Amino acid sequence: MRTPIIAGNWKMNKTPAEATQLIQELKPLVKDAKSTVVVCVPALCVHAAKQAARGSKIKVGVQNMHWAASGAYTGELSADMCKACGVDYVIVGHSERRQYFGETDETVNKRALAVVRAGMTPIICVGERKEQREAGYTDALVEYQTLIALTGMTADEVKKVVIAYEPVWAIGTGLTATDEQANETIGVIRAALARKYGKRVADKVRIQYGGSMKPSNVDGLMKQPEIDGGLIGGASLKAEDFARIVNYQE
Repeated sequence: MRTPIIAGNWKMNKTPAEATQLIQELKPLVKDAKSTVVVCVPALCVHAAKQAARGSKIKVGVQNMHWAASGAYTGELSADMCKACGVDYVIVGHSERRQYFGETDETVNKRALAVVRAGMTPIICVGERKEQREAGYTDALVEYQTLIALTGMTADEVKKVVIAYEPVWAIGTGLTATDEQANETIGVIRAALARKYGKRVADKVRIQYGGSMKPSNVDGLMKQPEIDGGLIGGASLKAEDFARIVNYQE
């Protein structure tokens, strides 16, 4: 059985003081969660988030990390920096990083490898644009993105990653894949993992849905057999909304 994982991607929101307040509000609401609960906060909020999350089930992540150990990479974070601050999870290859900041499948792979080798857990994002889905390329695209992102990892390392299927056309648009569409595409990803690494590995990998999961649709999505959680954007910025997602009805 895979333990579901609900991760909030705060994006460029919240000051350290606001992060503290949100996590303090969230803690009692998720104390009985059966899922792994993660908040991926802006880097400047990591310390405040870790302090606020003490004594709770809430894990703290960041939204990006560089593959180099150190160097002239202005604005980037290294694995050692993240680990020293107590980071547990790192989002890698989010569609906004790909769209706005030149992230490629190859750099996603480099970042994911660095996260795994440092003993943290990458949340690797894959997904198609609207025109790619309409052209019938969804399955081939997500399979390609997934396998490229995992290149160079051992089967044991692959078991530990989290993959987030986030249809780009559903990010921040209010549109959502149907329960069946999301489940089908995540099944495609799992089947690709099984062909490459074997069924035992594929059955251990947690695959989230990351396209506008919210309180109103979480129950249906989480009833699908292939969906192991969600990567939550806007709804993770309100304690009650995020808690409702964490405490979804089975």
